[in-house]
Amino acid sequence: MQLLMYNSLLALNWMLLNGEVSLLNLCIGYVLGYGLLWLLRPLFSSITYFDKIHKAITFGFFFLWELFRANINMVRLVLFKPNRDIHPAIIALPLKAETDAEIALLANLISLTPGTLSLDVSSDQKVLYIHAIDVTDVDKLREELQKGLEARLLEVMR
Repeated sequence: MQLLMYNSLLALNWMLLNGEVSLLNLCIGYVLGYGLLWLLRPLFSSITYFDKIHKAITFGFFFLWELFRANINMVRLVLFKPNRDIHPAIIALPLKAETDAEIALLANLISLTPGTLSLDVSSDQKVLYIHAIDVTDVDKLREELQKGLEARLLEVMR
């Protein structure tokens, strides 16, 4: 957490020294600050920050890929599949996520993906109920969500 603060301060300093307050300058400052902190990493006792940033970037690309795939599947569903061949389902997804933040972020990411919608969380917060617009194999969908999206999200969050 300390390195995140240093990186943010370096980014703000870059933006202010550059003379233009903009999101682009802040991002450039953040990348330059990250590079400087990475070069100075032997001076810090904890370097998990760099692992977390790498996992977060990897997760971002993973989610963008999943979003792209879901959009392509929805296009195929809408354009090429007759209504009688669609198999909607409500599935119960057992959760490994424990905190409210982890569950909320997972539910929101599932809802952002076209074709799926988070409906409810059980009262004991162990199961997330999801509606999927076209499911041929419920177990396969459950496994994809648990081993893909949830597992990668928990790597970033924990």
